[in-house]
Amino acid sequence: MTQLTKLTDEALLDQLQRAAFGYFLEAVNPLNGLVADTSRENAPVSIAVVGFALSSYPVAVERGWMERSDAVQRTLAALRFFRDSDQSGSPTATGFMGFYYHFLDMHSGTRVWQSELSMIDTALLIAGVLAAAMYFSGDAPEEVELRELADFLYLRVDWQWAQGDGGTIKQGWKPESGFLHYGWEGYSEAIVLYVLALGSPTHPIRGDCYAAWTATYQWENLYDHDYLYAGPLFVHQFSHAWIDLRGIRDSFMREKSSDYFDNSRNAVYIQRRYTQLNPQEFVGYDENCWGLSAGDGPNDEQPDVFNEKRRLFGYAARGVPYGPDDGTLSPPAVLASLPFASELVLEAMRNMLLRYPQMLTEGRLTGGFNATVGASDDQPWVSAGHYGLDQGIVVLMIENHRSQFIWQLMSGCRYISDGLQGAGFEGGWLPPRSSGEAN
Repeated sequence: MTQLTKLTDEALLDQLQRAAFGYFLEAVNPLNGLVADTSRENAPVSIAVVGFALSSYPVAVERGWMERSDAVQRTLAALRFFRDSDQSGSPTATGFMGFYYHFLDMHSGTRVWQSELSMIDTALLIAGVLAAAMYFSGDAPEEVELRELADFLYLRVDWQWAQGDGGTIKQGWKPESGFLHYGWEGYSEAIVLYVLALGSPTHPIRGDCYAAWTATYQWENLYDHDYLYAGPLFVHQFSHAWIDLRGIRDSFMREKSSDYFDNSRNAVYIQRRYTQLNPQEFVGYDENCWGLSAGDGPNDEQPDVFNEKRRLFGYAARGVPYGPDDGTLSPPAVLASLPFASELVLEAMRNMLLRYPQMLTEGRLTGGFNATVGASDDQPWVSAGHYGLDQGIVVLMIENHRSQFIWQLMSGCRYISDGLQGAGFEGGWLPPRSSGEAN
């Protein structure tokens, strides 16, 4: 581990990025292109993780880690599966109305765990589908088919149906009970969801739907930073994996003289300040050891948890400054903040690797570690295995920092730019709206 921290920044990032990408080579079913949620035995598919995998294959081709033909075949396997999957909405189907159940069986691709038809996870999947379509632009029959499948899958999604009878998009639907009884309230990772829903030529949401969502935002001042509040770091990262939000603003951000990219940078400052203050006196917290996000953590039933009388949350979305917080940090969430504040992230990553080398297993960052409940100060509790969402966001955000590759790729996607303009975004790299377009 000492050797790893002695690498140059570029070499360190290359090693961590390639190791993260390796997850998708190990956790895939090559017959259908589906990718497991975690590396743990018998883990189901997460449709969002498939979206990250589809977005990561182009990165791997560009970096020389994968042959283009291999990436095409892996992508086609997944797209053909989703095209042919059961869309009846039955309790044992794969999806409904173009959306998909959150968790699927690795082999049959049918719903597991009575999971919900997930609007946000479908959006993350579709973002990956469109990224693949933008990259594989060749004339070979396989690449032509790939683009046709991608278009079919995107155009099939009935985003308007997902509004139900409410003002905002619903979070989910179950065949047993219909729509979940809540929509999106407060700032979240859902920008990419709304952009895709607004850019659809076939089933777009109504124009006031995005404004109804932003009306639920909380604007706060935390540690002297004016800030659109969201506690966990992943909220400040996921949409940015595909959409370059630098310098473009919707109505909400124009009013605040900010943008979502700057807001994510502020999230880094706020995280660092919170762990520096360390109000609950957890072991290890300081300005160079932070990273509260959604991820795995110890729970009260685990036999390897010691010395902790406070409640432990297991897998949870931990956040700053209002919690929940049980002393668990997410190393991937730190590294995925790289585009926003690279010097602070690299400083923290080197410090955390040096102090807690256990957080790197099989060359990859673990989903979480907790030094407060470990066997000793230098033997933290460490999450077993790896999570696909963690590895995917690391691959894409390192790449956006290194080359802006995914941002540039997706800036050429008409569906994305149309959706952003439909949400009222202006400025930056977006083409100017024609005078005939409505506001």
